[in-house]
Amino acid sequence: MTPNPLKILLVEDDELFRLGLRVRLQQEPDLEIVAETDDGETAIEWVEAQPIHLVLLDLGIPGIGGIETCRQLKQRYPNLPVLVLTSHTQPALITRLVTAGAQGYCVKGIAAETLILALRSLAVGASWWDATATQTIQDQVGQTALPMPDSSHETHSLTQREHEVLTLLATGKSNTEIAQTLYITPGTVRVHVHAILHKLQVRDRTQAVSLALQKQLIVPHNSDL
Repeated sequence: MTPNPLKILLVEDDELFRLGLRVRLQQEPDLEIVAETDDGETAIEWVEAQPIHLVLLDLGIPGIGGIETCRQLKQRYPNLPVLVLTSHTQPALITRLVTAGAQGYCVKGIAAETLILALRSLAVGASWWDATATQTIQDQVGQTALPMPDSSHETHSLTQREHEVLTLLATGKSNTEIAQTLYITPGTVRVHVHAILHKLQVRDRTQAVSLALQKQLIVPHNSDL
């Protein structure tokens, strides 16, 4: 186990599914399930009782339900990342998740590697919304009469740190060089790179940089940063 693993609270009412999640996630040396429960009220009590770095939250839990649990957790602990597990991705649901303060969601049945990547991404300050959710969020912003970005300047929900990493990728820097430049670990850089590839829906760094330049997400640099 690593010295500082990500301490996760697992909230899921399907006992077999919860067991499967726990067994798989505990195989990762940087992830640790420190508590688990099947209802929202107990989840809130767990967060109050011990240090929790991230909550993996099923929406279909009994009691106050997943969305209200998320809302109360974020109200009390604004900096606590919440990743939602759901079987549905309707626009109305995504809007409610955003309002409740969730940083993203994963659809049940996705590959374990994708869920693990999502957890690690939230842990370093990123979000995890797919293309459908991103469009819904943008539509919601548009309905509040806020200016929508021009399509040529689409951000694809990249965080500021992801923009920094992407800009350095465009200069040809390696993960180690990016880590040294940004004063973060190479492992954290890998998480950011994976999140960038996922959000831009590309296969590799070259495609990510090409798309970023095409969409003007970054500007070309002729010199090292």
